[in-house]
Amino acid sequence: MALGPRLDLRQSQSLVMTPQLQQAIKLLALSNLELETYIAEEIEKNPLLETGDLSAEAKSDDGDNGADLPPEPGSQGSDEILSSGPAEAESKLDMAGDADQFSNNSLSESDGALDGGLGLNGTSNSGSGAVGGEAPDFENMLVAETTLAEHLMEQAGAILSGADLFIAQHLIDQIDECGYLQADLLEFAHRLGVQLDDVKRVLAEVQNLEPVGVGARDLAECLALQAKEADRYDPAMARLIDNLDLLAKGALPQLKRICGVDDEDLMDMISEIRAYDPKPGCKIGGGDVQAVVPDIFIAERSGKWLIEINSATLPKVLVNRTYFTELKDGAQDKASKEWLNDCMADASWLVKALDQRQRTIIKVATEIVKQQENFFREGVAHLRPLTLKNVADKIEMHESTVSRVTSNKYLSCSRGTFELKYFFTSGIQSSTGGEAASAEAVKSHIKALIDNEDPKKILSDDKLVALLKDKGFDIARRTVAKYREALGLGSSVQRRRQKALEGKAA
Repeated sequence: MALGPRLDLRQSQSLVMTPQLQQAIKLLALSNLELETYIAEEIEKNPLLETGDLSAEAKSDDGDNGADLPPEPGSQGSDEILSSGPAEAESKLDMAGDADQFSNNSLSESDGALDGGLGLNGTSNSGSGAVGGEAPDFENMLVAETTLAEHLMEQAGAILSGADLFIAQHLIDQIDECGYLQADLLEFAHRLGVQLDDVKRVLAEVQNLEPVGVGARDLAECLALQAKEADRYDPAMARLIDNLDLLAKGALPQLKRICGVDDEDLMDMISEIRAYDPKPGCKIGGGDVQAVVPDIFIAERSGKWLIEINSATLPKVLVNRTYFTELKDGAQDKASKEWLNDCMADASWLVKALDQRQRTIIKVATEIVKQQENFFREGVAHLRPLTLKNVADKIEMHESTVSRVTSNKYLSCSRGTFELKYFFTSGIQSSTGGEAASAEAVKSHIKALIDNEDPKKILSDDKLVALLKDKGFDIARRTVAKYREALGLGSSVQRRRQKALEGKAA
């Protein structure tokens, strides 16, 4: 065979992610609030997109304008679209839809598909914002607060002036949100070109500001400032604050010797310290509290689970066909007509993609409720092991699609608000050979056992293993320790010391 350059033709198949398919995938992963921002950006770019209800005139003209528009796209999901190939996918989805069809964003036509033996229904996304009523307007509850720095500067300006106020301003800038000064005084003085004694004197003034304890450089100084304000900073209290590490260990006999007090006085001093605020700066400002806004509402009505998308955070997106007709009649050149057709195709695709997104979310949420019905009825102790693959197989979608749907989305039910990822947990094998339990259910049992333990008989990890085995959980000691630490619960030694301190203080 001769060596040399030549031209060959080869035919092959490959999956190409078109911009429209990339957009559909991106929409699945967005939360409602993120989607609201994305829609606002699209409306700015596309003159044919509008929010809210179109005028009656625009709606009445839809029938007349249908001949000028591309045909209706199919209703297949993203999984089916991706599997059919990019060319066919574009032909199915890159088309105009009827604006009236989506004006209410209703999912009622899919109720039958959502029924699955449990009486699960996808309710209409009619703008109520919650199942059976209106959702609270969390945004209006948030008010701008004065920051800690502003609060301190306002006080400093009333008692200081000139160079002292200049130093105080820079000191306040170095105070974190918890109220602690994050600066080395010597380095600070060199940087400002002032005397160290002046910095210490101004710092003492800053530490006298409200809230008490602000401007401290460590926890001991913070507690000392509050003890001085309460006129409780005697030599015994000073020694106790200087030995906080011994207090954390529960070394009461050693603390009594260091402080020179008896049991009663030591307990009084410990109770006093417990009443102090270790993070005084958090009382002021800290920014607006951002409440978690649920994307899905779930409620039980007459034995059936009602599932609804939170429409309060989703604007209704419509295609203004009347405006499209007016612009098309006025377009003279080919480039303008092509641009206008692209805008219509993009607008129609977005409306369809948004509708498909909501259907997919409802479908996934419905399956989660089916799988975790005992959790919604009985609580976290009845949470079952669940994986993304379990849900994907049941609803006949790809596992990655379920992963995107459950990312950054929250579900609100009678038991509270939970991230969708919360319902996917690993399983713990049953010691009786029965159904496995979820890790969250095991954690709830560990917490219940520790909360109800006798202060005189603190449960060790080995004892917890035995008790859990009696409840039907086959779990190793190291797993119990890992779950206990994840719950923020101390070891048996730490809990014994803590209960001893609480008992003496009482």
